[in-house]
Amino acid sequence: MAKLPHAEWTRRKDLVPLVAALGPENMRWVGGAVRDTLLDVPVNDVDAATVLHPETVMAKLGEAGIKSIPTGIDHGTVTAVVAGGNVEITTLRKDVATDGRRATVAFAENWRDDAARRDFTINALYAHPETLEISDYFSGLEDLEARRVRFIGDAHDRIREDHLRILRYYRFQARFGAALDPAAETACAELASTLKGISRERVAMEMLAILALPDPHPTLARMQDHGVLPVVLPEAGIAGLKRLAALVEMERGQETPPSAIRRLAALVPPDRKTAEQIAARLRLSNAQRKLLSRLAQRSDLPEGPRALAYREGADIARDLLLLAGLPIDTIQGWQVPDFPLKGGQIVARGIGAGPEVARILQAVEARWISEGFPPASRVAELLEECLSQ
Repeated sequence: MAKLPHAEWTRRKDLVPLVAALGPENMRWVGGAVRDTLLDVPVNDVDAATVLHPETVMAKLGEAGIKSIPTGIDHGTVTAVVAGGNVEITTLRKDVATDGRRATVAFAENWRDDAARRDFTINALYAHPETLEISDYFSGLEDLEARRVRFIGDAHDRIREDHLRILRYYRFQARFGAALDPAAETACAELASTLKGISRERVAMEMLAILALPDPHPTLARMQDHGVLPVVLPEAGIAGLKRLAALVEMERGQETPPSAIRRLAALVPPDRKTAEQIAARLRLSNAQRKLLSRLAQRSDLPEGPRALAYREGADIARDLLLLAGLPIDTIQGWQVPDFPLKGGQIVARGIGAGPEVARILQAVEARWISEGFPPASRVAELLEECLSQ
């Protein structure tokens, strides 16, 4: 039987009392931690499945002095609060009824039933917490070896259970896939319209996760060809994909980490009103909405990179420049300076407080920016010149 290789997280001392509390035969590590360890990529979260019901899980954790939170107790999930990072523990489940948006589940008694309700074979791998032996009910190890993302059972059935699995498929395929799975590709294309019934928040979460990948363009291009992208982001189109490809190339050339919102801005037309409508539809956070709206207004960048960074902030300036296909080397690591002149200094020169002070401040600041942010001594000279006019 295959075994999970030892990894840093499998040696965590804070997991020992958790395993002891639940009993090693009553639980298995499952999901991303198992998959990512086998792929030798960083593990971010550790999840467990258990035959114990959530009330029993909380009782046993409490007896062991481990704090627990009933994060999704109605669906069988309890979060164990441990030093090395919280662990979500979910009771084995099986679907009773589904409508494509939510599922009614019942607690199950065996591991295979729990595996059967998961989405992809590579996500249905279970590892014994002590022996690290892997239980694989649907050839997930074989798919992992082939770098193939395959639905468990019939792809159409899995998608009809939860329409969001279409977007999850593209995300996982982009992250882990090599060869495409024809059955999955066909099912996603044929059922693309079902995404219309999914909550916008869930769609946004998956879309932003796809856009944050190293190069999402090939995946989004397939989504366009399959009729998926027109459902979730009809404003993108072929033009948006071209802008995204150019942006990804710029990011690589400038050695800049990806930004999902920056890339979303490339996908959609450079129009503030359109961007705000998209942000509202996807239920983006206030900060994300504000940023997307600003990045949509990028048709004219008359100032130099540092002047732009001074007025907009370094982060927004970087995004605007990249979207415009302009280099960002002059603002990389540059500390945006503070304007070394205050209104009080002008009042001290005999100018009455009010609009005239503001006018002088703006005039001096404009020249200071145009001259490349010279030192305070030059600002004093600029003030003198302005006052003498």
